[in-house]
Amino acid sequence: MSDGYPTAAQKEALRLICDHEPMPANRLADELVAARRPSTNPGYAPAIARMAGTLAWRLQAQGFVAETCAGGWATTTEGRALIACPA
Repeated sequence: MSDGYPTAAQKEALRLICDHEPMPANRLADELVAARRPSTNPGYAPAIARMAGTLAWRLQAQGFVAETCAGGWATTTEGRALIACPA
């Protein structure tokens, strides 16, 4: 996080959530891994998957996503406006 402004990774996660909401946390991890080029490093995919939770938590703290009753993520009005996601 950069002084309250979303990073490129946060915007990417926000876009994925917007495109597939409500998105369960484990699916966000899968989508983030799938959006990147594969790596031969065996720790790469697990690291990206762990990052998903941190990204979602930061987006929630900034008011760009909200947790759903089922434990997934959905974009807020502010989050959709940030990435020009249709309502």
